[in-house]
Amino acid sequence: MTRVVDLTLPLASGDRGVKIEPARRLEKDGWNATTLSLYSHCGTHMDAPIHFGIGTQMIDSFAAEDFIGPAWVADVRPVEPRVLIKPEHLGDITDQFEPGDSLLICTGWSDYYGQEKYRNELPRVSLELVLWCADKKVKMLGVEQPSVADVNDIDELTAIHQILFENEIIVVEGLANLVSLSKPKVTFIALPLKIAGGDGAPARAVAIEDDD
Repeated sequence: MTRVVDLTLPLASGDRGVKIEPARRLEKDGWNATTLSLYSHCGTHMDAPIHFGIGTQMIDSFAAEDFIGPAWVADVRPVEPRVLIKPEHLGDITDQFEPGDSLLICTGWSDYYGQEKYRNELPRVSLELVLWCADKKVKMLGVEQPSVADVNDIDELTAIHQILFENEIIVVEGLANLVSLSKPKVTFIALPLKIAGGDGAPARAVAIEDDD
């Protein structure tokens, strides 16, 4: 028995970085269509290394298989605002993790999407955890917060992202619904829009849970 869990925030006009306007209407034009204006890092999204000036890799230059793989789910709840998430928060995962696995950090923070708290009080990935990810050769690091680091601290934001990108770790931010996962390890898929020359892109992310 396979269970697919959607880990993606819905994008609605008026959300931060999202504008959706009518382009065609059925009663007038014969079909419905909309014009989308999306910030490249809105909602559930993926970063490309060029986002912070690391190399020249852009979002469209990744291979599709780079976005699929086994992932451990670290439930670190309850988590306080602005806390630094460290390797010890991962529990037994640190002993079972294998190179090439991905890591999803469940904080429940997506519950605050649309509130000021979502961006301004977010828990962050610590330097210790980022270095642990680099040492363990993490494939993808996924978080519920809009960023892995403090969006109001450019030095922290830059340093954390640069270490991740320099170690070829794919960054997925703005995940949702991780609290619905019941397995400690899942198959994680996060497919960004293939935007030519993109520094990032909104993504549809899912987890697949198998009974075995």
